Amino acid sequence: MAVITDFSQLDLTKQYTYSDYLLWQFSERVELIRGWIKKMSPAPNRAHQTVSWNLSGMVYNAFQNQPCFAFPAPFDVRLPIKSKKKDTTVVQPDICIVCDKSKLDDQGCNGAPDLIVEILSPSNARHDLDTKFNLYEEAGVQEYWIVQPQSKTILIYVLENDRYIGLKPFGEDQIAAGRLFPEMKIDVNEVFVNV
Repeated sequence: MAVITDFSQLDLTKQYTYSDYLLWQFSERVELIRGWIKKMSPAPNRAHQTVSWNLSGMVYNAFQNQPCFAFPAPFDVRLPIKSKKKDTTVVQPDICIVCDKSKLDDQGCNGAPDLIVEILSPSNARHDLDTKFNLYEEAGVQEYWIVQPQSKTILIYVLENDRYIGLKPFGEDQIAAGRLFPEMKIDVNEVFVNV
């Protein structure tokens, strides 16, 4: 397949692989979901980016001098989806934490990160709450955090017996902490400063 320089050159009725994805050199951001192209919404709104900045700093501080690595978007994550052929799902989570260095390569992460954070925007909420929830669960992402700027809450799901179990929601004036990295304590008020 030749290099694709314009999004309009793609056939949206066709399934693609990661090898195809590597040949796409256009400005639009896309994800590959079970081989299907999912065009990402335009640049995230200010609230999304403010939350991303605040939370990225907190995650960075929590993992400084630790054996795990934290990556903000855009960062390609190739998920191992068992029910489909290899290399057909590439996502760009808002933040991901990877502790197994062997999963990291020059292109990003090849395998399930330990923890993924998605920040909801009105244009992506359904995708993050449904499609990505199911993908992350199937791929074996141990913990999935959904950050909701509108309600100023953080939802945390932990993988138990291959299914996500929700912890109690965390809201204003609370400290959010999951099970995987209990030492990573996130002040919810600080996440939503200037939102």
